[in-house]
Amino acid sequence: MFCLWLFVVGLSPGQYFYFQEVLPVLAAKHCIMQANAEYHQSLLAKQQKKFGEEIARLQHAADLVKTVASRYDEYVNVKDLSDKITRALTAAKKDNDFIYHDRVPDLKDLDSIGKAALVKATAIQVPLSQKFTDLFEKMVPMAVQKAMSIYNQRKAEIVNRLIAQMREATNLCNGVLASLNLPAALEDLSGDSVPQSILEKSRAVIQQGGLQNIEQLIRDLPELLQRNREILNESLKILDEEEATDNELRNKFTQRWQRTPSSDLYKSLRAEGTSFSNVLDKAVQADKVVREQYNTHCEMIALLCKPEAELNAAIPSANPAKTLQGSEVVGVLRSLLAKMDEVKKEREQLENDIKSAQFDMTTRFLTALAQDGALNEEALSVTELDNIYGGYTQKVQQSLKTQEEILGNVQTSHQEFSTMKQSNSEANQREEVMKKLASAHDSYIEISKNLREGTKFYNDLTEILLKFQNKCSDIVFARKTERDELLKELQQSIAREPSAPSFPSVPAYQSSTPSPAASTGPSIPTPAPRTMFSSSQPPARPPPPTFSTPATSTTPSTTPSTNVPPPAAVPTSAVPPPANPSMVHPGAPSQAQGPPYPTYPGYPGYVPMPMGYNAYAYGQYGMPYMYQTPGQAPFPGAQQPQQHPYPYQQQPQQPQQPYYPQ
Repeated sequence: MFCLWLFVVGLSPGQYFYFQEVLPVLAAKHCIMQANAEYHQSLLAKQQKKFGEEIARLQHAADLVKTVASRYDEYVNVKDLSDKITRALTAAKKDNDFIYHDRVPDLKDLDSIGKAALVKATAIQVPLSQKFTDLFEKMVPMAVQKAMSIYNQRKAEIVNRLIAQMREATNLCNGVLASLNLPAALEDLSGDSVPQSILEKSRAVIQQGGLQNIEQLIRDLPELLQRNREILNESLKILDEEEATDNELRNKFTQRWQRTPSSDLYKSLRAEGTSFSNVLDKAVQADKVVREQYNTHCEMIALLCKPEAELNAAIPSANPAKTLQGSEVVGVLRSLLAKMDEVKKEREQLENDIKSAQFDMTTRFLTALAQDGALNEEALSVTELDNIYGGYTQKVQQSLKTQEEILGNVQTSHQEFSTMKQSNSEANQREEVMKKLASAHDSYIEISKNLREGTKFYNDLTEILLKFQNKCSDIVFARKTERDELLKELQQSIAREPSAPSFPSVPAYQSSTPSPAASTGPSIPTPAPRTMFSSSQPPARPPPPTFSTPATSTTPSTTPSTNVPPPAAVPTSAVPPPANPSMVHPGAPSQAQGPPYPTYPGYPGYVPMPMGYNAYAYGQYGMPYMYQTPGQAPFPGAQQPQQHPYPYQQQPQQPQQPYYPQ
């Protein structure tokens, strides 16, 4: 490999100019690898008793190492390799000179070192391991998946129906036999010992845990139920919170909040949650029935859990006639009870066979889909289910019919047995206790089975509810992320919208259009006109006040009628000429109205309050206007009025000019 790199880089040095610094390293590595190869080949030659070849290869390896040490010592260190080759060469020469005297061949006469196969290709075995599982093995088209789901539902219905029929028939049989006190009545002919059937039932109850096992299972059920309800409520709670937030934002932003409503998006999840809630309610009712059944038979179940001596003492004793032990009726009853036991065992085996019956309909559906392009699930499923469970259905019906015949014969024979049996009060009490014990055993078996099934049901439901909760959490998290992004976009769009300024309304008395009442009135004055200026030109300054004595003032009535033009806009460097305050508009009232003040944008109809002249007031008339259009240069200050060179001893008070008619 290093030799190949040296060849490539040396062939095109301009193209691989960035490899020039590693050329010495490549050459050194090439020599080191070749020296190692010669060293190992010398060991092989020594094993083959070729001592001359061994010495020749070691000499060549020593030369290569000396070359590396002399030329490339600054890049690599070959001291260890050099010492190892030197020791091997010295030992080989010594042995050959004193013992073997083998001829040392020339380097060009040595065979080239062959290539060693480091790895070998092996055939791929399928599967790769015993625990290999193909992830795509069960992947089927959606149509086949839906058909399989419906098929499994049909199959579950048939299996549950058959098992329910057999269990119901078994419970009925046990109830009838317990009411007849069979087989305890046949075994209790002595009247002073516990029947063998009762002892067997007692041992069965004790082996299954007795009363403590049932009580523990009953105490665990509420905890399991509460856990499932908490998971379900928490799942629905996060959906409710997200939906409330979505509705609040939708009411706030109205048309701008454009996304799918949470109420529409969560319909399937809420329907699933409602289904789970109904399942839990039904489970609560089933738990209540089991608890009532346990409370009914609790006392007798506790009696069955006691030792044989205590159980015998708790059962009343009786001494009926022993002549029934060899009677024909007793033999008939025992044979009928033996047949009934066989029927029960057949049912247990039949139930296991029904549960274990399997058939893969995936291949059948895939074949039908490939041939016809469509699936008729109902026809295929019904046909296949009839083939699988048709025989089991017939066996179940035959078992029910056999049980009915046996129970009829048992009741007939028991009536004859009861008439032959001597009856007294003690015998009746003993028989009644025997019936209760037998019924308690059957109830214990049924309660235990129901409690175990209930525990398994709650545990399985917990896993399903956890998956449902994860599904709700995932969709709520996705909705929150979508909501945050949408809120961010709305805020950015609102920030980019231009904001329109809000102007206050113009007062009625400053409106330019006179009202009808004002036009017909004889002496209602009108205010002076206001001037609006564009934002490009600053408004003109109002004229400064002119001081005059009362004797020389001119009344408005003697002033000639002249038209006063509105002040024109002037540059900011120019000062407007003072206007004559005695000039009034024709038709104006008899009192002065004051100078016309402009109206500025944003402050329509602004009129400053009247004030008297004060010589010591700072910037009374030279102060710039505070209300200017944004971006407008400040107005130049007005010229100060000339004062008399000689101060008056008493400053006469200037008359105030009214701005509104008095």
